[in-house]
Amino acid sequence: MNAVLHTSAPPAPIRRERIGTWRERLWLPNAREVLMRPIEAVDAEPLRRSFARLSPEEVRLRFLHPITEMTAGFARQLCELDRQTGFALVVTEPLPAGEALIGAVARLAIGPEHRDAEFAIIVGREIGGLGLGIFLMKRLIDYARRRRLDVLWGDVREENSAMLAVCDELGFKRSHHPDELGIVRVSKRLRSA
Repeated sequence: MNAVLHTSAPPAPIRRERIGTWRERLWLPNAREVLMRPIEAVDAEPLRRSFARLSPEEVRLRFLHPITEMTAGFARQLCELDRQTGFALVVTEPLPAGEALIGAVARLAIGPEHRDAEFAIIVGREIGGLGLGIFLMKRLIDYARRRRLDVLWGDVREENSAMLAVCDELGFKRSHHPDELGIVRVSKRLRSA
């Protein structure tokens, strides 16, 4: 997995209203209202439609290799999570699940020993640069801590300066990827050894 987001100057704070477990109504600095919630199985088709709106560069930064289309099967796989090994949040239009376009996804894949998790975040350009990347990363960190995981990690392209800046701000450590040039492995210890 990889992460990508867009940012420029530090954004104004995101206003929020909690409306349930892992559910928040958000007002972005540009006054746009969106909904953050756990991903649901009915999000598969909206996820495919939203993927089609991504630029080739956004796809390359997120998936590390070219993907030209999100198949229905892959979309279902991303939306139908085993709650023991996965967690994902989406930021959508304030419409019912299955109808709303998805503007951002933040997900964790929990390792087989339930001690670490790999993160991935993508924020589409329509809502990029407004602070959602760091907002979502904080939610992933919170979830990982609640699950008593030891480490949160991800692979980020060297040129993805926005994602690396988010990770730096939140105390992630950088290292060279063991197998791939141009990839930075970032990790954050959540509990002491």
